[in-house]
Amino acid sequence: MRWCDVFTPVGRLRLAGDEEGLRGISFPSSSHSLRPAGDRKLQPDEEPFREAARQLAAYFGGELERFELLLAPAGTAFQREVWSMLLTVPYGETVSYGELARRLGRPGASRAVGAANARNPIPLVIPCHRVIGADGSLTGFGGGLDVKARLLALEAGHRRAFRGRGQGEADSSPGGGPLELI
Repeated sequence: MRWCDVFTPVGRLRLAGDEEGLRGISFPSSSHSLRPAGDRKLQPDEEPFREAARQLAAYFGGELERFELLLAPAGTAFQREVWSMLLTVPYGETVSYGELARRLGRPGASRAVGAANARNPIPLVIPCHRVIGADGSLTGFGGGLDVKARLLALEAGHRRAFRGRGQGEADSSPGGGPLELI
C-alpha cells in the first residue's frame, strides 16, 4: 500500500491506497491515523494520489461538490452500506444518525450507524462530517469538532471560516495554493 501526506486548509491529511483505489484518509494527529513509520506494508509515493490531491484542492477551493475517485474502503458489509449512504448526503446539507438509519431501512440502528460512521476510513470524500446529532449538535469527527464545523461552514458557503485564519497553521500552504503534496 502507498501513502502520502497533503497539506490542506484543515491541516495535514495522510492518504493511503493501492491499485484498487483510495483506502484511507486520516488526520495524523488522530488516534485512527495511518502510521507508516513502522509499517513495512506502507510505502511513501505521491504519484498515485495526484488526482485525489487535485480533487481535494478543488473541494477546499469551493469548486468541487462531489469527489470522483476510485474508493476501496475496508469494512463490514453494514459499514460499507452506511458509507455508501453517506455518499448520498448532498454537499452543504446535514443528516442525523437517526435519519441516516431510517434511510437505510433500519430505523432503530442509529447507534450502529454512528459506530459505522466513526469507522469511515475515507473522511471528506465519504462525507461523514455531514452527520450530526438529532438535536442539530456537532458530534464526533476524527479530525476534531473544530474541523467538522469548518468543513460544514465551507460547504454552506461561509468561506470566512478559512480566510479568518490567514496566518494560522491551517491556512498557510507551503506552495501558496490551497493544497500541496508533502
